[in-house]
Amino acid sequence: MGTMAGGALRLPGLHGYAAEFSPYWPGRVACAAAQYYGMAGCGTLAVLEQNEAGIVLLRSFDWNDGLFDVTWSENNEHVLITCSGDGSLQIWDTAKTKGPLQVYKEHTLEWDPAVGKSLCTFKGHEGVIYSTIWSPHIPGCFASASGDQTLRIWDVKAPGVKLVIPAHQAEILSCDWCKYDENLLVTGAVDCSLKGWDLRNIRQPVFVLLGHTYAIRRVKFSPFHATLLASCSYDFTVRFWDFSKPNPLLETVEHHTEFTCGLDLSLHNRGQVVDCAWDELVKIYTPSCLAVPV
Repeated sequence: MGTMAGGALRLPGLHGYAAEFSPYWPGRVACAAAQYYGMAGCGTLAVLEQNEAGIVLLRSFDWNDGLFDVTWSENNEHVLITCSGDGSLQIWDTAKTKGPLQVYKEHTLEWDPAVGKSLCTFKGHEGVIYSTIWSPHIPGCFASASGDQTLRIWDVKAPGVKLVIPAHQAEILSCDWCKYDENLLVTGAVDCSLKGWDLRNIRQPVFVLLGHTYAIRRVKFSPFHATLLASCSYDFTVRFWDFSKPNPLLETVEHHTEFTCGLDLSLHNRGQVVDCAWDELVKIYTPSCLAVPV
């Protein structure tokens, strides 16, 4: 259960919901957080950086409602997008001291900042949509995971849903697309299971990973290993898996004391992970299983 030396930073009064490494700056992380566990109060976007001294806060931006997810722009190294409990999206520029640059008060899955409104709206889910992910392989294709217990595949060029997968008998809180296989996705759900899905045959999952004891909040495929993924859970743990192995659970990291909600794997520093939790802590570390070739 040991982890290599890393760093941690406490965000007093803020409970972490999402963390993502910058695709441009090694060691730079964005964290979306909320006061009062996201049930009341305001939200904060914190931009952090790991250096020789540990993790430092570079800049923070406040919003008048909880912030529950964050992602970096792929066109500008200073721009981030967050989503809030008030149903809006915010665009922030870390090179500026104030923000946001723009606020979008539509709930959409695709939009263009230059247009100022959504380009398309996709309807079909019968429950809350918790997670969406663009395909890294197929332009204009994305997946969504919902409380209606389905994983759905969409194409921006088509009006309706392309594929509906009844993936779990519970709410699905997270999904991710494998970076090495255009047909492989993973889902994580309230039933404590992770399931892999091959889009060419959706009758049965290609793998089922069991070990978490409470709902799985987020799941991410490794950017470096085709069969490795990570998950975090309301059971306070982060777990690392290799679904190609007979015993797929590689490691369980137990370094939070509250719901662990945010998780990401670095594109720059092989094996480096960031996570955040309701215990006000953001941690950057390399788990033992990723410190050596898998």
